[in-house]
Amino acid sequence: MVLPSGFALPPVPYLLALAVAAAVAGAALHLTRPRVTSRVVVAFTPWMVVGASLYALFQVDAVPAVVRPLVGAPAVYVATFSVAGLVWAAASPFPADEWDLPSAPSLLLLTGTLTAGGIIGTALRVGMGRGGLLLGPPLAALVVSLVVATAVWVVAATSSDDAAAASSAGWLVVVGHTLDGISTAVGSTLGFAEQTPLSRILIELGGGLVSLPFLGPAWLFVLVKIALATFIVVFIGEFAAEEPQRGYLLLGGVAAVGLGPGAHNLVLFMIA
Repeated sequence: MVLPSGFALPPVPYLLALAVAAAVAGAALHLTRPRVTSRVVVAFTPWMVVGASLYALFQVDAVPAVVRPLVGAPAVYVATFSVAGLVWAAASPFPADEWDLPSAPSLLLLTGTLTAGGIIGTALRVGMGRGGLLLGPPLAALVVSLVVATAVWVVAATSSDDAAAASSAGWLVVVGHTLDGISTAVGSTLGFAEQTPLSRILIELGGGLVSLPFLGPAWLFVLVKIALATFIVVFIGEFAAEEPQRGYLLLGGVAAVGLGPGAHNLVLFMIA
């Protein structure tokens, strides 16, 4: 079993609705053919946080019953893609390689930030309503992850032309997977159990060797995540420079696989 615990399909009516929404978003993207650039990938960051935060609310039973089947895993990621994909398609006529309004990156970033901000605000109110928030460890995990990931990225980009070619999308890949690793490690010290079987194996293996301050038994998992993310950036970087449409899209997918779980961990730790 390699899927995370809690991974389940929604009831058939919701599943059909998700399929229709994803098909509409996919058709809109197919028709508009938006450019994929490093800035577009980074602009999707808050949308990755949207899905992660909604799933955290789902796990603490803070979602209305009527929409609850849409925000479990994996439904929430399909739903988030559907909305973000439509926004991206609508922004496709604008430049994709600049931040000034109006541009595709700026519109994606603005709409995603507003949406994520509202959801995180709701999560904070839920946490306060349940007796308080745990802010220290999650914020520390975020800061440490940004510092460590940026340092790793600078070293990789200065020592490898392929990594440098991945640009800010490569940085986001390293940040996302570093955040996933470090937030998981902090969660292990707080008593949260890892949901993914393969990750649990690495944590148990590391714990059998030594347990470190702050990272606990998950230190090996953190190292593997950072090393794997760096390798992927180096491996895909040259491809992204030669085939940006596919290369940056691939980097965006890899970034989401790390940033989504990492952001989910932070929100869950704050409110659970």
